[in-house]
Amino acid sequence: MTRTAHDSDPVLVALAAHPGVEGRRGRYSEHVHAALSQAILAGKVAAGTRLPSESALAAHFRVSRPVVRQALEQLRAEALIASVRGSGSYVQAARSATAEGGGVAGDIGHILHGVELRLVLEPEAAALAAMRRTTADLQRLTACVDGFRSATMAGQPTHVHDYGFHEGIARATANPRLLQAMRALEFDVAHAVRVWRHLGRMKPSMRLQDAVDEHQEILDCIRAQDADGARRAMRSHIEKARVRMMDQG
Repeated sequence: MTRTAHDSDPVLVALAAHPGVEGRRGRYSEHVHAALSQAILAGKVAAGTRLPSESALAAHFRVSRPVVRQALEQLRAEALIASVRGSGSYVQAARSATAEGGGVAGDIGHILHGVELRLVLEPEAAALAAMRRTTADLQRLTACVDGFRSATMAGQPTHVHDYGFHEGIARATANPRLLQAMRALEFDVAHAVRVWRHLGRMKPSMRLQDAVDEHQEILDCIRAQDADGARRAMRSHIEKARVRMMDQG
C-alpha cells in the first residue's frame, strides 16, 4: 500500500482535523495560524519537529503559499516556531514562548482589553437573543454546545464550536450590526484561548468542560426566553473566562 504524506508527516497527521479553508469567514491566514498553533499548544506536535514545506501546507489547507507564509510569520512572532536557514521551520519548546515576558505572554494586556469589550457587548446580546430567538436559532446554538462537548471529550479542537455559539447568539438578536461586531472579535477569541492553554501548561479538557457547562446555562436561559438570566449567565461566563486566564497566566 502506498503511503501518503499524511501517513508519514507528524504535523500533517496532527492537522488531519483541520481541512481546507474554503467557505470559512475571515482571513485564510488566521485559520491556518489557528490550526497550527492549536496543534502545537495541545502537544500534538512535539518540540523540535520540522514543519512541512510551505508548498505542502498550502496543499493541505488549499490556500496559496503567501497565506501560509503569513501564518508562519505569526507563529515565529509568538515564538512557537523558529526557522533555520536552509533547513526549514521547527516547533519550539513551550517555555520559549513565555520566556522573560515576551512572545505570547506579551499579548495578555491586549486580550484583557478584548474581554472588557466582550463584557460590554455580549451580555446584552444574550438578553436580546432570549427575547428574539427563533426555532432555527435554538437548533444552531444547541448544535454548537453539543459539538463543543463532544470535541472537548475527544480532545479535538473546539474553537469552531466555541466561537460558533457566541456568533449564534449575536445572530439570534436579529441585529446585523451586533453580528458584524461579534465576527470582528473571532480572531481575538481564538487567540485568547490559545494563549490561555499555553500559559496554563495543562490539558485543555480540564477547564474546557467548565466553559461547556457555562454555554449550556446560557442556552437554557435563551431557550426559556429569560432575558435577565441570559444576561447574567453570559456576564458570568466571560468573567470566569478572564479569571481562568489570569489564574494560569
